[in-house]
Amino acid sequence: MTNIKEEDQAPRTPLWATIVATFFGVGRLKPGPGTWASVATAIVWGVASLCLRPASRFWATVVAAAVVTLIGIPASSRVSRGSGLKDPQFVVIDEVAGQLVALIGAPLIWKSFLAGLILFRVFDILKPFPIRRLEGLPEGTGIMVDDLGAGIYALMIMHLLLHFGLLKG
Repeated sequence: MTNIKEEDQAPRTPLWATIVATFFGVGRLKPGPGTWASVATAIVWGVASLCLRPASRFWATVVAAAVVTLIGIPASSRVSRGSGLKDPQFVVIDEVAGQLVALIGAPLIWKSFLAGLILFRVFDILKPFPIRRLEGLPEGTGIMVDDLGAGIYALMIMHLLLHFGLLKG
């Protein structure tokens, strides 16, 4: 019999939180689980967008990013607590949300989706000011919000490229 107090044990992570936080297991892929999650998101959202009317794609992407964020914060908080890690590498729901932000208003052509993917990954990895500071927010909020910041940076550059006609189909 051990003398481990209940409060000394890591909290048990609910299955739903693990499924969400790892984006159905994509976060377990190696190497670079964040890149795998971004690629999966771009593909899934591209296919899903084919089923949407062009006029509704903008708001559908905004709503999808918001829903993923609202579900991702508690999921990543629980997985973080359960693993004992501040920002586990296998938690990739933040990349899903950030990648969706990067694709807001992107035309349904391969060039814009590829540009959104590359731009998001660059900003997520480099974390320019003030994105790195956002990681300091507590638990799942910090895990999620820095990737939303990277998504916003990617979104701005993407729309500049679109505005100047550099991503024509």
